[in-house]
Amino acid sequence: MEGMRKLWYRTNFALQVLLMAGILGVIAAFAIAHNLRFDLTKTKRYTLSPQSSKVLKELKDPVKAIAFYQEGGSEWKAAKELLEQYRYYSDKFSYELVDPDKRPAVAKEYEIASYGTIVIECKGRTEKIFNLSEEELTNAIVRATRKGKKKVLFVKGHGEHDLEDFQRSGYSMVKRALEDQNYEVKPLVLLREGEVPRGTAVLVLAGPKKDLLPKEIEAIKRYLEDGGKLLALVDPPTVKNVKAFLKEYGLLLQDDIIIDRVSRVLGGDYLIPVVSLYEPHPITKDFRLASFFPLAQSISLQKEPPKGVELVPLAKTAPQSWGEVDRRRLKEKGEASFEEGKDHKGPLIVAAVATKKVGGKRKARIVLFGDSDFATNAHFGISGNGDLFLNAVSWLAEEEELIAIRPRPTNFTPLFLSRSEARWLFWLCVVVLPGGVAAAGAITAIRRWKR
Repeated sequence: MEGMRKLWYRTNFALQVLLMAGILGVIAAFAIAHNLRFDLTKTKRYTLSPQSSKVLKELKDPVKAIAFYQEGGSEWKAAKELLEQYRYYSDKFSYELVDPDKRPAVAKEYEIASYGTIVIECKGRTEKIFNLSEEELTNAIVRATRKGKKKVLFVKGHGEHDLEDFQRSGYSMVKRALEDQNYEVKPLVLLREGEVPRGTAVLVLAGPKKDLLPKEIEAIKRYLEDGGKLLALVDPPTVKNVKAFLKEYGLLLQDDIIIDRVSRVLGGDYLIPVVSLYEPHPITKDFRLASFFPLAQSISLQKEPPKGVELVPLAKTAPQSWGEVDRRRLKEKGEASFEEGKDHKGPLIVAAVATKKVGGKRKARIVLFGDSDFATNAHFGISGNGDLFLNAVSWLAEEEELIAIRPRPTNFTPLFLSRSEARWLFWLCVVVLPGGVAAAGAITAIRRWKR
């Protein structure tokens, strides 16, 4: 009888173990088939941005990332963590981590010269990035999956900023940043060409110092009426025919100089307004960085826009700013004071967007900035200046996916305990809980032994 009882207990125990193993197996199989993740961090550190998730969910062709890092290092682990997030959002995305020291043939095949290089492959097209970040990785995927390069042409011949100029006033950093996003960037002499070339994704007018000829203005108008996209960066004082041309689209340049006392408080120049007020728009979506506009003029929007034109303010200065109309006094004496009824009271629009329907589903787009110096080599890397410029180009080129993604901050939230709380926590975790489990196990073992 005693033997039968022991056999029964053992059989019952074995069945319980098998049942538990079966339940765990079913749970594991379900978890593999239906992979779910929950990010409980305050800043959603382990969740990709909406831009990245949208790009991944819309992938039509397989994309593979090959990341070259030293195995076991902190960068290897960080790369694996980020790439795993990308794979979670799309079954068309895969990745491979390669140690170039252990697999030199693979490194040679992809012409890898340093650790930290990530190669993105899609249907024979490759893109390389050298900085591990969500922004870099997502934009590389967009570039690798994009068919061909889009043209961004800069109008030349009227004193505009030079793309090949590496000095402070040049636009060489703009050119490099656009080329890094796989755009084809070239100057355009409109007087010689006569027309904006077909296939131009974005036309840029970057700080003209002299009037454009009527033939050039007409060429730009024809380009826009055909659904073209224009980025105009116009400094005060405005050249007359450019001002008149933009007025036809409801954009009014004020020919003033923006004075901003907030800049002085922040240790800057009152002639460099700080902009941190952004209106809702794809260009400024989730954009929280301040931008700086040296010697900028304000923009106003026509109360009754021309037919078919939609006007949207994009960025505004602080309420304490104003637009100084008396530029001569400011230039000769260095003096400025707000005069009610004469000067323009803040907040002032420093960037605006005009969209016009031109037939069917086509739309002409214009983004106007009352300053061109914010994108020069001297200021492109300051705060959000470069990102704002690139966002504008991406929206004009109808490639919102390439809009900048800012890294999420890593919040440090320490838990402070008093001495008594620390003592209680020690006894609870080190003594009470383990002791309770050990006591329960001992009691159960003794009861079974007595049976």
